[in-house]
Amino acid sequence: MFKHFVFLLLFLSPLLHVFIAGERLTSGGFSPESNPFTPKASLVRYWNKEILSQTPGSSEFLLSKASPLTAVASAAFAKLASENSLPNRLPDFCSAANLFCFPDLGPSLERHSKNVKFSVYDQRNFTNYGTVRTGGADSFKKYSQDGNVVTDSFRRYSRDGAGDDEKFKGYNGNSNVVEENFNSYGKAATGGSGDFRSYQTGVNNPRSRFTAYSDGGNGRSQSFKTYTHEANAGPGQSFTSYGKNGNGAPNEFSSYGVSSNVIRSDFSNYGENGNAANDTFKGYGGDGNVPQNNFKSYGASGNAGVDTFSSYRDKANVGDDSFSSYSKNSNSEKVSFVNYGKSFNPGSESFKGYGKGAEGNKIDFKTYTQNSTFKDYAKTGVEFAKYNQSGLRVGGGKAVNKWVEPGKFFRESMLKEGTLILMPDIKDRMPKRSFLPRSIISKLPFSTSKIAEIKRVFHASDNSTMEGIISEAITECERSPTIGETKRCVGSAEDMIDFATSVLVPKVRVYESDLLDPKSKVKINHSIAICHMDTSAWGASHGAFVSLGSRPGRIEVCHWIFENDMNWAIAD
Repeated sequence: MFKHFVFLLLFLSPLLHVFIAGERLTSGGFSPESNPFTPKASLVRYWNKEILSQTPGSSEFLLSKASPLTAVASAAFAKLASENSLPNRLPDFCSAANLFCFPDLGPSLERHSKNVKFSVYDQRNFTNYGTVRTGGADSFKKYSQDGNVVTDSFRRYSRDGAGDDEKFKGYNGNSNVVEENFNSYGKAATGGSGDFRSYQTGVNNPRSRFTAYSDGGNGRSQSFKTYTHEANAGPGQSFTSYGKNGNGAPNEFSSYGVSSNVIRSDFSNYGENGNAANDTFKGYGGDGNVPQNNFKSYGASGNAGVDTFSSYRDKANVGDDSFSSYSKNSNSEKVSFVNYGKSFNPGSESFKGYGKGAEGNKIDFKTYTQNSTFKDYAKTGVEFAKYNQSGLRVGGGKAVNKWVEPGKFFRESMLKEGTLILMPDIKDRMPKRSFLPRSIISKLPFSTSKIAEIKRVFHASDNSTMEGIISEAITECERSPTIGETKRCVGSAEDMIDFATSVLVPKVRVYESDLLDPKSKVKINHSIAICHMDTSAWGASHGAFVSLGSRPGRIEVCHWIFENDMNWAIAD
């Protein structure tokens, strides 16, 4: 089995019907650049030297990913890299080299003493906005909407305010790679409310951090509706000290993370030391794929609080949840889980220190599923109304998990002229980017032991989206290969050529196919399909077997490659 790795975040969108016009089993040079000293010209020479047999048109794609740096710029940035000075020129470097980087935002000290309605607003760093303000009302509509690489920051927003109301509508909707920071939002504020609606809906790779949100607030309410609805594969959301030390603060999460794919949420010190808190989670993590929710010190040492979880993880697919020190050492707390974990495929839940040391508490579970672990929890005051021993399982290719899209995997026999087939959206959702020349990439650190250095180069702060992307890439690079797999991480196009030409003995078949509109028969795309002939080393739970209804080693499995992926094959 042969696998190639290109570090992309992929998002499968609504399915298309396509008509296969014809296929052929497939097996590149470049013309010289006018300036022979550019990285692009160097790649041209390398390709023409290393690739002996060429198919017309096979080289244009790789050439489009070549570094756009000029000869002078390439030499200048290589010198900066050798001197460890690239961080000082990061914006210029990212722009000139066509790299994926987050913008550096300077602080914005706009105060706006009067009420403001922002209809369209993008990429800002608000500092001291609404601090010590009385009776204000601000609204944000279409904030950073439909963006590509989005980063926003709110610091000390409405801190020490009184009666301030904020409304965010359409925040970051349909954006791509997103990083949001709300630090000290509404801290020590009295009255007022924060209302988030349609927050990061349809976002790819979302990350949001709320720190000290309404910490020490008095009677201030927060509401999140349609939060990360239909979002994809993000490092997640974190709420730290949300409502901590608060008094009489009602918080509501409605439709949180519903229909999302591989999303993580962390709640730390949520409502800790609070008085008469009222928290409601409705439609939380429902219909999601592999959700991970972590609650730590939630409601700990609180007094007379009420927490309600309704439809928690309803119809979700597997996933992992943990509740640590929930309502620990609290007084007269009431916690209710209704319809918890009624999943499509049961996941795992861990409750540790649940209600321990509490006085006068009432904790009840209704319709709670299997795969749970309760450790060191209160022996009194906890009631299980109905403990479900069976989940909504799938198998045999009959009741297919909805997260394994029809058409994502198929059999080789379907690759013939005239076949009507469902096809997932193979568009690459990540920003456009290019390879770096060897003269620069060879001077950049890229290993777990040097992650601090690479973070410094790309201005990746701790727990940021960029740190997560870097860490994920390095971890995948250093992962040991699976049985039958040869893998290597490459940083330049030349390195890719070297690796690909050294390992072309794969047990796969590669097809090219024209895709036609099923009605008009007009060509709409030309795509590449890969058929893995040996699946014996694949896991039994692989989505291909869930979809096609077989087991490892018994069938071949085919799939389309995504935009900006590359396939290499021996000329035949």
